[in-house]
Amino acid sequence: MFNSTNFPKPTLISVNGVELEVFEAGRENAGKPIVLCHGWPEHAFSWRHQMDALAAAGYHVIVPNQRGYGNSSRPTEVTDYDIEHLSGDLVALLDHYGYEDATFVGHDWGAFVVWGLTLLHPNRVNKVINLSLPYQERGEKPWIEFMEEILGGNFYFVHFNRQPGVADAVFEDNTYRFLRNLYRKNEPLRAPEPGMALINLANAETPLGEPVMSESELAVYVSAFETSGFSGSINWYRNLDRNWHLLAEVNPIIQQPTLMIYGDRDMVEKSENLTKFVPNVEVVNLDCGHWIQEEKPEESNKAILRWLEQQNSI
Repeated sequence: MFNSTNFPKPTLISVNGVELEVFEAGRENAGKPIVLCHGWPEHAFSWRHQMDALAAAGYHVIVPNQRGYGNSSRPTEVTDYDIEHLSGDLVALLDHYGYEDATFVGHDWGAFVVWGLTLLHPNRVNKVINLSLPYQERGEKPWIEFMEEILGGNFYFVHFNRQPGVADAVFEDNTYRFLRNLYRKNEPLRAPEPGMALINLANAETPLGEPVMSESELAVYVSAFETSGFSGSINWYRNLDRNWHLLAEVNPIIQQPTLMIYGDRDMVEKSENLTKFVPNVEVVNLDCGHWIQEEKPEESNKAILRWLEQQNSI
């Protein structure tokens, strides 16, 4: 199993006007691609527990640091992080390897990108596996506008949009403390006190709850974000309303076979209408918080491999 000392060496690949830092396993399994998409504030390293297992099962495992992360490109324009650009990167990555389509796996924001990719480029996605974040209904109002009305201006999605640059600077000044307090098992996206913005995680000096990973693993994330900063990754949030408009004319139904994995203690709410938009979905619930594949790696792998084997036998 990969860890902080034997994680694969990356390759920088030019796609869609940017360079992506890409990690691989199972290159010998060419023709059976599976692409793993991290969330925020994560890194390709978040899939370290899955890469070996999927390669051993016969998959060519492709794990990019998406734009804004790690040593991948960090464009300066906020709109360069909308769903058309993010999904376009993944399509171009398939083109680079010569694949018509692939199975895509996403966690957190990576799941949002995989949902969007499947809507915008359905012929490039043969199966979907998403963790934590279910399909997001488009609704009648843009997402940030809706969240602001319901959750207020202090909710971190809204805060990132309405106060640009503020959270970025706080996280960059307190990178270790912020990530240490975020990557924990007890509802990891909650701030120390109800109603406080997520940026207050960076101000909590005492560790908050049981850590998901070791200090050496955490150091991989800290080093990456100390190099890249946070603005590129937070710009994903700053395109949510733009994405709402970009998806206006897209058929909202996802027909691909889909596995949805929830953490029962995740603060991200489960969807009550998932089958309405994703009719061919199977749902698995694990007893964990938000960082599902890191907190429950063996259970996650078992669920993913069982479902893939089942789909391949159909």
